[in-house]
Amino acid sequence: MKSIEIISIPVTDQERSKQFYENLGFTLIAEAPFGNGDKWVQLGFPGHDASITLVTWFPGMPAGSMHGFVIKTDSLEQDIEEFTSKGIAVGNIDETPWGRFLSVKDPDGNALSFHEA
Repeated sequence: MKSIEIISIPVTDQERSKQFYENLGFTLIAEAPFGNGDKWVQLGFPGHDASITLVTWFPGMPAGSMHGFVIKTDSLEQDIEEFTSKGIAVGNIDETPWGRFLSVKDPDGNALSFHEA
């Protein structure tokens, strides 16, 4: 094994979710139809191999069921300022023995955790 390549995030509306994740700092890698009316929407961070895809087709992964997705960041305070200026609701900073974390939920309720490095 070499690295994590793609993480699927279950959503109800790919366009709305794409806009949300772009507001968080993700950039669009690919967007294309791939059969049965489904669309492939893949986003990532510039210069990094790992990416996400916004999925609507896995019956065992209902929208909003993703939890524990951790994103490394340099400054939670800066993230809070940036996210709130874009209308993104954020939780409180959680101080733990293993670091500081900030919770953010996407439009479907998928939970993202920003970890200050």
